[in-house]
Amino acid sequence: MMRSSIKALTVGMALMLGGCTMIPDYHRPTAPIAKAWPDKATEVAASDMANLENWRDFYRDPVLQSLIETALTNNRDLQIAQHQVEASSAQFDIENAALFPTLNGTAGASVQKMNSRIWSLSQGNGPFYMRQYAVGFGVSAYEVDLWGRIRSASRASFDRYVGDELGRESMRLSIIASVSTAMLNWVANNQALLVTQNVLENRRHTYNLVKQTADVGTGTQLDVAEAEAAMRDAETNLQIYTRQRDQAMNQIELLVGTPLTPGTRQELEHKASLEDVVPFPDVPEGLPSDMIARRPDILSAEQVLRAANDDIGAARAEFFPKIQITAANGTASNNITRLFQSGMGAWNVAPQITLPLFDAGRLTAQLHQAKAHRKEEVSRYEKTVQTAFREVADALAGRSTYLEQLQAQTLLVGASTRQYQLALARFKGGYDPYLETLVAQRALYDAQLGAIRTRLQQMSNTITLYKTLGGGWNMAIPQRKDTITNHVL
Repeated sequence: MMRSSIKALTVGMALMLGGCTMIPDYHRPTAPIAKAWPDKATEVAASDMANLENWRDFYRDPVLQSLIETALTNNRDLQIAQHQVEASSAQFDIENAALFPTLNGTAGASVQKMNSRIWSLSQGNGPFYMRQYAVGFGVSAYEVDLWGRIRSASRASFDRYVGDELGRESMRLSIIASVSTAMLNWVANNQALLVTQNVLENRRHTYNLVKQTADVGTGTQLDVAEAEAAMRDAETNLQIYTRQRDQAMNQIELLVGTPLTPGTRQELEHKASLEDVVPFPDVPEGLPSDMIARRPDILSAEQVLRAANDDIGAARAEFFPKIQITAANGTASNNITRLFQSGMGAWNVAPQITLPLFDAGRLTAQLHQAKAHRKEEVSRYEKTVQTAFREVADALAGRSTYLEQLQAQTLLVGASTRQYQLALARFKGGYDPYLETLVAQRALYDAQLGAIRTRLQQMSNTITLYKTLGGGWNMAIPQRKDTITNHVL
């Protein structure tokens, strides 16, 4: 009989602590995007793709790796995101703790002066004192979560915590991409500065040559004015690229969160052109559109949607009775010397049930609010997916066009070089005026700067594609990890 009672009590407690919740069944919204990228409908198997397990597999340049590692340690935006995750984790612990009773130790004493004429409890007319001492432990207003209100709130808090963790990962990918782009900008501006320095030197030499020919009567003052204008133009560009290179360095130091060491600066300054940066791996053709499901920002948006779905369960549970239990156990006596003697035990249990009868529509409004919030998060999730699709589609569109543009730009530099060399030779031979040489020289300079810009855009586009694909093109989608104990779920 005793064994059956214990078993019944155990089952009853399990039902109270682990009852059902009123959270609606969750269904991931259908992604409002096409099944394939524009003009990229051919799908390939995951085994045919480059398996990038770590960002170092993509960012293979040693200087760039050093900058990224420093940024992952010191970047303030990333630190802010990490602190937000820690706060979300603590909030989940707070919500989850409400599932369990809080045990408190108590000790108290009370003394009350009484008048014997009123109470007739003492001999004589003098006052007497009532004393009470108690020591014990107990729980106060513990809510038995029969309808899953607390579990729903705990699960919502957990989903928001996971969402913040994924948001931190999305921030991490952005920081890595931003550091990489900033370094490429510095190298590109440094390369443009070196090209401009070389052009300026040539134009100064040409200006002196034209001035000498004008002084001996074989040239004109118009040629001198044109040569000087070209020289001053190069001097102006020299200051522009010097300023842009310095600003790019400031951006790098902001992103990495600390001034660069002299060694890192020296290694960076050795990169005279974008060709000195270790190239990124090739992006495979035919990526399926559902790959974006692995992006941290999409996974984060889905966790927030899950939390909104959990909030509906908590709002539904508010319509049902709440059962609270207050209990204490210990010893009590009117004499402190007898407090711990045998027979001084005392206990009390005070269950309370609360049933909402009239609230002027507050609970109904809370439920409607929770449902509207879920619809809002569905739309936000769908927009996140659509934005991700557009970002990857744009990057894929640039993948082939930038390569072809760079090839054409390289051929243009070669043709402009030959044009300038021929024009300069004809000018020195006295066959053509200086204007022909100036036109060819400017065309070559523009072609060289255009090649730098195109290569920068092509490399930056590859970084963007890596980022928008969620840090690579591995087909594996991270699985949701529930770390809440089973009775909570």
